[in-house]
Amino acid sequence: MEQLFDLNIIDTSLLYAIYALSALAALYLLVRPVLLPPQLRRRTTGPGRRSWIITATAGVAGGALAGAITLFVCEVVLNVFGLPLDAGTRTWVIIAFAGVGLGVVNLWRSRWWRKAAAVAASLVFVVTAALGINAGYGLNPTLGAMLGVDHTSHLVLPKLNPVPQAPSGTALWQSWKPPAGIPSAGVSGSVTIPANASGFRARDAFLYLPPAALVDNPPALPIIVMMMGQPGGPEQSKTAVQQLDALAQQNHGLAPIVLTIDQLGNPYRNPVCVDSAKGNVYTYVTTDVVNYIRKNLNVATGRTQWAVAGYSNGGECALSFAAKRPEIFGSLLDISGELNPVDRNADNTVKTIFGGDKAAYTAEKPATILKAHKYNDELAIFTNGALDSRYGPEGAKAEADAKAAGMTTNRFVGAGIGHLGDAVNFGLKSGLPLLYQRFGLTRP
Repeated sequence: MEQLFDLNIIDTSLLYAIYALSALAALYLLVRPVLLPPQLRRRTTGPGRRSWIITATAGVAGGALAGAITLFVCEVVLNVFGLPLDAGTRTWVIIAFAGVGLGVVNLWRSRWWRKAAAVAASLVFVVTAALGINAGYGLNPTLGAMLGVDHTSHLVLPKLNPVPQAPSGTALWQSWKPPAGIPSAGVSGSVTIPANASGFRARDAFLYLPPAALVDNPPALPIIVMMMGQPGGPEQSKTAVQQLDALAQQNHGLAPIVLTIDQLGNPYRNPVCVDSAKGNVYTYVTTDVVNYIRKNLNVATGRTQWAVAGYSNGGECALSFAAKRPEIFGSLLDISGELNPVDRNADNTVKTIFGGDKAAYTAEKPATILKAHKYNDELAIFTNGALDSRYGPEGAKAEADAKAAGMTTNRFVGAGIGHLGDAVNFGLKSGLPLLYQRFGLTRP
């Protein structure tokens, strides 16, 4: 079972094989025995040639229409996803429904084995669409991650080093001398963070330790607390590991420790990053997570060595935490972040999170928090894709608000980038070099 959950479901060879299987299944369902030459036919109780063509066309068209209606209701009427879906996702949904429609019309006036094939093919169509959508987003590399099954091995933490390596006031890039035998790459895995103060039921966090953290007497390293989008989970930040390892190799094994936490509790539940009846997320992050880091990891203590980062839903949370708690987080990386703490829509959020109190909701907007403060020595990095029509403008607004409040801001817009996994990769490639300089891990 562990090997099944570790299956790489964004591997192109696997995806092409699934696509080919789906195409063959559709071809089989389209070709009824009545359409074959007389010498190849067996006795059939099915419809005639013309009747079957009409029936098959109606099944495909009806399924596609049902898919379009489902998308409209979920995306526009109910706003189930909280954001517009990309064109690729919509296409896959409509294709899957069309395939199921073709399978349904094969259930009538057919023999039992064709009925069984129709059911099996319909399942193949749904799986193919799910894998295609997942590959488009590029955030769940394994089957376990896609299904929300936590199968990542728990990480054994190095012992705490009571004596910091770097003298006070000296940047690590100047004082660090990598010892012989330092690992060429970091390690990553899941860790459990006790929710002693908040009681919030979070999933296990995902921790990356760079090579410099794995040696005897490791230095006190900077820390990035990261959050992913919704739906999603901490394991999605595996996409960052390769980038971090590459930067570590360029900087003698130095890299920040990255702890990706769960601010949702469930991929299909959004409590927003406040304390409410849906969960004390704010206390979990600013107390439980912070205490866990300080008690278990070899991290630097200064605020300029701590950053908070996030993508989409996590980006709004990161902006909120940086705005509220600058004494903890001296830097912010907001990757295609939402502008406000919203669960589906503002009205639903006011009702379910804030008990109908609109003033409380307004007070939790990052723009409101930023206007109430004046910041000194706070670095804020905002990134988004040029194709992201919704969160691009919101990122521009957030950057302007942060700059007006005194933060030192940087904004990066990626050409040809949308609101998928490419946005995460672009955000990390844009933001990490600036954080490296901020942390003193590389020459200015």
